[in-house]
Amino acid sequence: MERQDSYNEEGRDQSRFSIRVLVSILVLLLLVLLLVGRMFTLQVGAHAHFTTLSENNRLRIEPIPPTRGLIYDRNGILLAENRPAYQLEVTVEQAGDLELLLERLSGLVDLSPAEIDRFRASVRQRRPFQPVLLKSGLDDETVARIAVARHELPGVEIEARPVRHYPHGADFAHVVGYVGRINEQDLRRLDTRNYAGTSHTGKTGVERHYEDVLHGTTGHKQVEVNAQGRVIRELSVVPPVPGQDLFLSIDAGLQRAARDALAPHDGAVVAIDPATGEVLALVSKPGFDPNPFVHGISHRDFSALQSDPHKPLFNRALSGQYPPGSTLKPIVALAGLEENVTTAERRMFATGYYQLPGYERRYRDWRRGGHGWVDMNRAIAVSSDVYFYDLGHKLGIDRMAPMLGAFGIGSRVGIDATGERPGILPSREWKRSVQNLQWFPGETLITAIGQGYMLTTPLQLADVTSTLANRGQRVQTRLVRAIRDGADGEPLAKPLRYPDPVIASDAHWDVIHQALIDAVHARHGTAWGSIGSTAPAYRIAGKTGTAQVFSLAPDQEYDESELDRRLWDHALFIGYAPADAPEIAVAVLAEHGGSGGRVAAPIARRVMDAYLTSLGLLAETEEQP
Repeated sequence: MERQDSYNEEGRDQSRFSIRVLVSILVLLLLVLLLVGRMFTLQVGAHAHFTTLSENNRLRIEPIPPTRGLIYDRNGILLAENRPAYQLEVTVEQAGDLELLLERLSGLVDLSPAEIDRFRASVRQRRPFQPVLLKSGLDDETVARIAVARHELPGVEIEARPVRHYPHGADFAHVVGYVGRINEQDLRRLDTRNYAGTSHTGKTGVERHYEDVLHGTTGHKQVEVNAQGRVIRELSVVPPVPGQDLFLSIDAGLQRAARDALAPHDGAVVAIDPATGEVLALVSKPGFDPNPFVHGISHRDFSALQSDPHKPLFNRALSGQYPPGSTLKPIVALAGLEENVTTAERRMFATGYYQLPGYERRYRDWRRGGHGWVDMNRAIAVSSDVYFYDLGHKLGIDRMAPMLGAFGIGSRVGIDATGERPGILPSREWKRSVQNLQWFPGETLITAIGQGYMLTTPLQLADVTSTLANRGQRVQTRLVRAIRDGADGEPLAKPLRYPDPVIASDAHWDVIHQALIDAVHARHGTAWGSIGSTAPAYRIAGKTGTAQVFSLAPDQEYDESELDRRLWDHALFIGYAPADAPEIAVAVLAEHGGSGGRVAAPIARRVMDAYLTSLGLLAETEEQP
């Protein structure tokens, strides 16, 4: 019996052992199947993915930035060029310890804290395999020091890149603008894919406005690298498409003549070809050298520019907003004629002041004793404030503002550059919306002489002058006249555009046109003593103006000799020439010049002389008064 039990127990043990062996075999088979399945997944199912990863370890795509387009004046003079320069770049994924690398580089290169901060900011914005600019404009000695220590500087490369240069310095800074390093704000507006490998972008002026045209399209190359990231060979290349070249309407010679004519005053000069709307000169003085901004201007130098009381960074021509003063009296006169509230022949006795019916306040004329009997022609020529107070009162702001608006007052001209401001065209609706106040009759009077709330830019005044020269025909003002695709291409002219014209009868245009001529060439005209009396070889149609810097009390007299120069009136002049076949329209603002006739008019005359001489319409001996 015991033998039988022992035999049964042995059978059970053998059975359990067989089950365990079977389970072990099944587990082993399952593990083998799992391993085979995983191998199949990796080698077959994910073959493409791991092939790509393998290739990426061996191959690299590197961007090739395009060459930036050049900028020329209307005669082919180069205003913005590309010069080869050495720059220091770091590829982060190859650099290892970035802080240690920067410490080593600081012993070889003069790196400012600002440059290091910009580099760190750029590192956060770029992909690790993209080179990041650390310093540009390296000299040969610095390049040599880095080359000697190259084995201790992983990820560091010295690249010869084209760098923007402005050969004329401050002369065109406010027109052309400048490029600077790409920052976070720029990245929000730029296509980062097309700016891979590009470190600079347009910041102001034409450089900014035409960024898409000037930049071009980024190319790329596929290279094979070793384990250390060194390039072994180049496999394929997709070349970049260079940026297009711009031909400005600016005449470089006239630009310098306008700058010289404006000296010693701060201010602005804008000259336009009335037939095409092309800007011939656009001067804002003082200017600044844009070249330091390309490499990264130091905080000290930038602070000096910002704190300069003459504000060289401020573009007075496009952004400066000033009362136009008497330069807008011809438009008010045209409104009076078109609205049938007056005639050219109507005469009034202009005393030294004007009073609204039922009001005690006296609105004084700039001439203490007044101008006596004046009609419209004489009122414009002598710039009678009292005549225009009366005309403004008869018109009312609701009929005056639309005519001013038709000339573009209170609206941006729409020039192809950055920084233009619209000015202010005051009206009943404007005051209600901005100040939530009602309009008063006295405000109409001071608006009629270009003071009060009204503000314009020198560019607007030049555009207004061009419209006067064209007898109401408006032409879109522009800085770029042609664009060229490739160095060997033919510049393609930009088409002209015509905003809505100013509608007025021919007889009324004749009245305004003759009055503007008389303001210069008649002995009683405000510009006769400064430019008309010299009997130029051509006739000028123009209007002087002064813009108050501060308001006078009713019983206060304006006396330059008792005022600080910074409180003097701004001097203005608008004009076109030759009067009967206009080739140029000019607006001049001389800050704190005091007198439009004495100061601004001769500046405009010199600009006109220079341009008409260049056209062969004025002999060299007749150029200056």
